[in-house]
Amino acid sequence: MNLDTRICERARLARDPRFDGRFFVGVLTTGIFCRPICPARPPKARNVRFFPTAAAASSAGLRPCLRCRPETAPGTPAWSGTSATVARALRQIEAGVLDECGVEDMATRLGIGTRHLSRLFQKHLGASPVAVAQTRRLLFAKKLLDETDLSMADVAFAAGFGSVRRFNHLIRRTYARSPSDLRRRPGRGLHPSRRAVIELRLPFRQPFDWDALIAFLAPRAIPGVETIVGSAYRRNIRLEDQVGRLEVRPVRAGNALVLAVDFPSSKVLLTIAARVRRLFDLDSDPAEIRSHLELDPLLSSLVSHRPGLRVPGAWDGFELATRAILGQQVTVKGATTLSGRLVEEYGRRVPGGFVFPEPRQLARARFTRVGMPKSRAVAIRRLAGACASGELRLEPGVDPGEATEVLLSLPGVGDWTAQYIAMRALGEPDAFPASDLGLLKASGRLAGPDGTVLRPAEMRRMAESWRPWRAYGAMHLWRSLSELGGTNE
Repeated sequence: MNLDTRICERARLARDPRFDGRFFVGVLTTGIFCRPICPARPPKARNVRFFPTAAAASSAGLRPCLRCRPETAPGTPAWSGTSATVARALRQIEAGVLDECGVEDMATRLGIGTRHLSRLFQKHLGASPVAVAQTRRLLFAKKLLDETDLSMADVAFAAGFGSVRRFNHLIRRTYARSPSDLRRRPGRGLHPSRRAVIELRLPFRQPFDWDALIAFLAPRAIPGVETIVGSAYRRNIRLEDQVGRLEVRPVRAGNALVLAVDFPSSKVLLTIAARVRRLFDLDSDPAEIRSHLELDPLLSSLVSHRPGLRVPGAWDGFELATRAILGQQVTVKGATTLSGRLVEEYGRRVPGGFVFPEPRQLARARFTRVGMPKSRAVAIRRLAGACASGELRLEPGVDPGEATEVLLSLPGVGDWTAQYIAMRALGEPDAFPASDLGLLKASGRLAGPDGTVLRPAEMRRMAESWRPWRAYGAMHLWRSLSELGGTNE
């Protein structure tokens, strides 16, 4: 994100965690600088100055806030030299990467050595990567104790602990109580050897427009992989070469979604929960986004009509990117048909359907029986090859700008596709596919006479005031088009 004063001001008032570490807020009247998510009462705009790094704020004579501790911000590029190494590492830990592999593997993903990564964490956070991940495991273990019937051993391994003994020790040290004492409803029968559906509650901020979100996902669901049944979203998943299923549904009169997981190994529950939160955009603040977008006359009535509209994410970045390429220059229905053929041809068959093929499976695929244009087949093969080789990463912790540059260098990937992928697979709230025909039609209808279609340059100028939440503006326009009987990808 460019350090645009207007964008920074909107982001700090929203306290949106997705901007944490991307800039810092200097308060001239107090002489301190904060993270944009600081819980303190927001100062007046005239008393604020924005800095690209904590180091820049410190050089200006400001001292770090003791409440939000900017030196520990997830994404502290100030203290990691010229790159955002610490930021990417923290985001990967938040996504559960360290629960899937060791510190050495995570350091390799970041392009540095293990010792250097540990030095960065000690210097800038005062803790090791393992200690940061351990705190997250403890919080998740507490959630499992509260909300599931898992045995203590399963809770320990699901939360990422290597042994039950270590789990018991850390729970006692942290909470001054045993794991059994922390259970809310003791005495229930446990079946540690039986595979069962585990249910978790994933909280969010109201309002939450579940119906609109499902209406967007339903026609784009990949046949055999995803399905919408009533008000529930279901899909097949693969993690660590094991397969399972999950279901997500809303809670009546509640501020949470219920995630039901049927998976042979409980140790990946943490990763599954994090992915589902991104898929359903559960970390956004709809009230702040609404207060900004409704200032635009074009969006005002749309935002008032659906104040809880979210930006659908993706379970898997490669899956979403492939689906986006299949959606080029065809209808949503046509793209869904193609994705179903692709999965049936190359996906792994599981009870009740398929799991989406991995990049290495599609890197050399010919797609002769899928029925797509040759140029699109080339684009998918090149995308798959880039993901398989590590040239392109579509996962948490990746800088959206860097990923977009790599995407645009691939054959058959233009601005629309790259922005759509950044919007959904990478969770970039300011991504905006300005050349999308649906957006151009919807904005034209709202801004002028019926039948008016804006040009992409006009669309970009119109959406400039929506920043840094242009992706939400796009969702409102797409939703308005759907309600008027139009179509969009």
